[in-house]
Amino acid sequence: MSDIQIVEAPPGVEGSGFFATSLDKAVGLARSYSLWPLPFATSCCGIEFMATMGSHYDLSRFGAERLSFSPRQADLLMVMGTIAKKMAPVLRQVYLQMAEPRWVMAVGACASSGGIFDTYSVLQGIDEIIPVDVYVPGCPPRPEAIIDGFMNIQKLVQTESGRRREDPKYQELLAKYGIQ
Repeated sequence: MSDIQIVEAPPGVEGSGFFATSLDKAVGLARSYSLWPLPFATSCCGIEFMATMGSHYDLSRFGAERLSFSPRQADLLMVMGTIAKKMAPVLRQVYLQMAEPRWVMAVGACASSGGIFDTYSVLQGIDEIIPVDVYVPGCPPRPEAIIDGFMNIQKLVQTESGRRREDPKYQELLAKYGIQ
């Protein structure tokens, strides 16, 4: 890793040298390869996700070995498929039960924009009720696209500052969704 260096101790400090790196970078690297996804699958995108977890594509190679089906133990919410408006409060409650920091990935056209279902009963994108970090296009998206979206989440987690969640812009975004 080029970000970690051994630096000579400043005058007056005992020791021959110490490691110098940003704590945010070290924590981000550790978090990005230990994400626990919670799959919220409602239709055909869920089948593609199953293929992604299978031996041919194997999402666990990227640090997502353990799927969590409890929101309190997950830090990545993967919403896949059509979300009916009656299901929206349930999805929002699942999101709110997750501990910070948490990330959201909208997988497929239905979760991203309602897909082909432009009706009164289908939510036209989950970003109407919860903030989304990464969108994965496709109807349904191929497992390669889901892996690419997961890798984008990992890049986001690696580069995210530990104080991002305290940032006024982030607090304003949460207030837009009515989340405190």
